Amino acid sequence: MQALTDALNAVSSFVWGPVMLILLLGTGLYLTLGLRAMPIRRLGYGFRQLFAGRRERHEDAGEITPFQALSTALSATIGTGNIAGVATAIALGGPGAVFWMWITALVGMATKYGEAVLAVKYREVDERGAYVGGPMYYIRNGLGDNWRWLGAAFALFAMIAAFGIGNTVQSNSVADVLQSNLAIPAWVTGLVLAVLVLIVILGGVRRIANVAEKLVPAMAVLYIGAALVVILLNAGQVPGALGMIVTDAFTGTAATGGFAGAAVLAAVRFGVARGIFSNEAGLGSAPIAHAAARTSDPVKQGTVAMLGTFIDTIVVCTMTALVIIMTGAWSSGETGAALSAMAFGDGVAGGNWVVTFGLVIFAFTTIIAWSYYGERCAEYLFGVKVITPYRWVWVILLFVGAVGNLGIIWIIADILNALMAIPNLIALLALSSTIFAVTKRYFADEATARQ
Repeated sequence: MQALTDALNAVSSFVWGPVMLILLLGTGLYLTLGLRAMPIRRLGYGFRQLFAGRRERHEDAGEITPFQALSTALSATIGTGNIAGVATAIALGGPGAVFWMWITALVGMATKYGEAVLAVKYREVDERGAYVGGPMYYIRNGLGDNWRWLGAAFALFAMIAAFGIGNTVQSNSVADVLQSNLAIPAWVTGLVLAVLVLIVILGGVRRIANVAEKLVPAMAVLYIGAALVVILLNAGQVPGALGMIVTDAFTGTAATGGFAGAAVLAAVRFGVARGIFSNEAGLGSAPIAHAAARTSDPVKQGTVAMLGTFIDTIVVCTMTALVIIMTGAWSSGETGAALSAMAFGDGVAGGNWVVTFGLVIFAFTTIIAWSYYGERCAEYLFGVKVITPYRWVWVILLFVGAVGNLGIIWIIADILNALMAIPNLIALLALSSTIFAVTKRYFADEATARQ
């Protein structure tokens, strides 16, 4: 078993190595340049579309509102990446890693925008009358029948990966944190989690979206609020913390306290890797949710989708990073969620409980969002008849994940997550001219309409 674990770890290191990170970052940079930095320039426009999209627009085709689509996508990304991922990046790469997370997010906005544009443009209506889309559909419908195998490959990788990253790994994390902090037995957590998730996912994407649009904003506001309290209590340290993030990104971080020191390369590597892990730009998961949005134009939903990367990394991850750096916890030698909990606990009384319950709520929303992603991929491969069995298997494995020793599952999920990205990135690059053309036409028409 150890030999298998070592082999899988080697594969994981390879697929998430420099080539993959360059491909993800390079695709985002190419799309940013091709769009003339539109996602950054039009950030305000995206927020206007988001708030306008909170209203029901039954005249537009789709299943859920644009706001619900973004909430569903965010429910899958805001979680361990924002809490444990940021802490790990700083623990291994120093404060400078945060700067490279920002860079990843800025170019990742264009990636997420492009994914949503293609998802809406090439979506379909299935046998149930539901709108379905995502990389598998824009590969098949955008690139043609000769590329169907690539769409099927994405669907297969994503369907299996969902049981890891979106299911067993999440339930295991929830069971572990509740057992460690509240002495709740793992089987109790697994059972309660399975029942709650079953109630939600049996209602399909509309119920998932209804839950996501309430839980995600509420938990995000609570988490950001707690971070702001710590930041305001230590306001004098903000300039120094921001300065350290920028300077250490180019000079490395010297050893101090329990921190072993990190070179510039480590800051870049862990900043980019954890940034992508946090916002999932380029992996192809979020466009599955955005394909179900009620919208009259792919570009409109694209401008909403790009906000996910901004909110996830530029806002939430930055809050976590500032708390960790300003409290001095970053040099303690601790890492992961434990480092974030320590920093919040040092910053404000009871802050560690915000991290604890934040992880639980964020994990729950991740589970329901990824159940939808995996279900859509399974439907693409096997048809609508697989939906009900898939949901029951999903719930059963939640319980298994909570009480089991995952070990190798973590590694396999990590590998499949990387393999998901490859077909998606190929499609984004191959269909980039379409993304550029529909964007140019949309904003040209809008400018004409204002005259």
